[in-house]
Amino acid sequence: MQKRWQYKPTPPAAELEALSKTINVNPYLATVLWQRGIRDFDTARDFFRPSLSHLHDPFLLTDMEEAVHRLKQAIDNREKILIYGDYDVDGTTAVALVYSFLKDFYPHCDFYIPDRYAEGYGVSEAGITWAEENDFSLIIALDLGIKASDMVTLAHHKGIDFIICDHHLPGGEIPNAVAVLDPKREDCTYPFKELSGCGLGFKLIQAYATRYGNPQDVYQYLDLVVVSIASDIVPINDENRVLAHFGLQKLNQSPRPGLQALKDIAAIRTDLDISGIVFTLGPRINAAGRVAHARAAVELLICTTLEEANELAEKVNLKNDLRREFDLSITEEAIAMIESNEQLRNARSTVLFKETWHKGVIGIVAARCVEKFYRPTIILTESNDKITGSARSVQNFDLYQAIHACSDLLEKFGGHKYAAGLTLDKSNLAAFQQRFEEVVAQNLTEDMLTPVVEIDVPVQFDALTGKFNSVLKQMAPFGPENHKPVFEAKGVFVQNALGSFKDRHIRFLAGQEGNETVFSAVAFDAMEHYEALAAGLNFRMAFTLEENTFNGITSMQLRIKDFKFD
Repeated sequence: MQKRWQYKPTPPAAELEALSKTINVNPYLATVLWQRGIRDFDTARDFFRPSLSHLHDPFLLTDMEEAVHRLKQAIDNREKILIYGDYDVDGTTAVALVYSFLKDFYPHCDFYIPDRYAEGYGVSEAGITWAEENDFSLIIALDLGIKASDMVTLAHHKGIDFIICDHHLPGGEIPNAVAVLDPKREDCTYPFKELSGCGLGFKLIQAYATRYGNPQDVYQYLDLVVVSIASDIVPINDENRVLAHFGLQKLNQSPRPGLQALKDIAAIRTDLDISGIVFTLGPRINAAGRVAHARAAVELLICTTLEEANELAEKVNLKNDLRREFDLSITEEAIAMIESNEQLRNARSTVLFKETWHKGVIGIVAARCVEKFYRPTIILTESNDKITGSARSVQNFDLYQAIHACSDLLEKFGGHKYAAGLTLDKSNLAAFQQRFEEVVAQNLTEDMLTPVVEIDVPVQFDALTGKFNSVLKQMAPFGPENHKPVFEAKGVFVQNALGSFKDRHIRFLAGQEGNETVFSAVAFDAMEHYEALAAGLNFRMAFTLEENTFNGITSMQLRIKDFKFD
């Protein structure tokens, strides 16, 4: 698929020179930093040297005082507290965090994860009934609840209070809970809006520990927070950068037994970064709730011995293997449905339904279809006599708003700009497919239909020194809003050693005109460019800089994202 290169803005010459001199980096790195809002020594210091002191005061969250007061009251009165969370990584890590914190000093608590298949997403009536039958009088809802007004009211009639910690966009009304912690509330002036659900759980225990305990105690849970930040794909800037930075330290140096067991079973021998979490730990934790019940994921994350953790990790890993099988077979089926149908091939959106598709993997299938066809995609299946689905978007297209425009055809929906979930009655399927396609066609521009490679700055090979790479590594953790810098090199040619591996990937030694420096370069899934490279054509390339270790020797390597043969 052809990709469009988009160049980030370049700083004014005077500002670039001043920043380069002030923090002693070359103009290329100064440009990358300027693009991230780092314009002077103080912001550079805070960026390169994150500190736990940079975390915002949790009491700046609207309703935090009420939340802490009600939690303390419950503990003083020996009430039973139920920690209730979503079945994905963000929800299960949030439940593990708050439950572990409370259980350390308060025995009268338990946790509840709704069944993806029997109850669906969100606070369920079955969950409220279970809480009532087991004499819980306070529910702390994590990574869900912002649209659960009816369930909160039902619980109130049963004598059960709610504290809601949710990071999703509120609907028309805020639930009438004791406290609703959501930085996306219009009346919340918290300085950072993009915490994960687990991040909000962390702010709750941080506030409680600040008021009634030792605030230092809560930092032991940052390994759970960084797993949620990575897996829920929230921006890694501001407070999330601090949480991710120290969370990675905890995860790599002294993780809790459950995460250590997952690292062991995934054969992870080096330090994890954000991307590593996304591709190794996240899917395994998610798999528990995708093909069985997510309670198993929480049990793994809260266990206290490595022996117990290893046993539970084995079970979770088997679920992940099963999830992979479902994922691959359904993805193949979905792609075949699109390619064999002219109307689907030419549409601006993809909305596919099959009643037998496994509910636990339809979000993954939607993401795979976006990779293949690059357009807003919804994959639907049947669950409890309803149609339920997961949606994924392309860059700059607001999926949530497009689904909102179809809300009269839906029973419920929720999510973000780029990922959402929805439920509808079977009788509305055809109307929804038509309406969603109309909304997408009206709002999707031609530019949005082409994948974008964002270029930070063009560089010369001889600028990519050891010092350059050292500074670059200190810009981590990388992720949304702080992506690994992508560079452009012009006048590039194959110096020698052009070869392929696994029939999909290309490797060669890259040279650049007017430059004696050469680099090993690798391009994954790029065989369509092999002939042009073999013909000796010069080219431009977009790439990231990485380290490659072979036979105990570590060297810099260029990881190519795209080629342009002008």
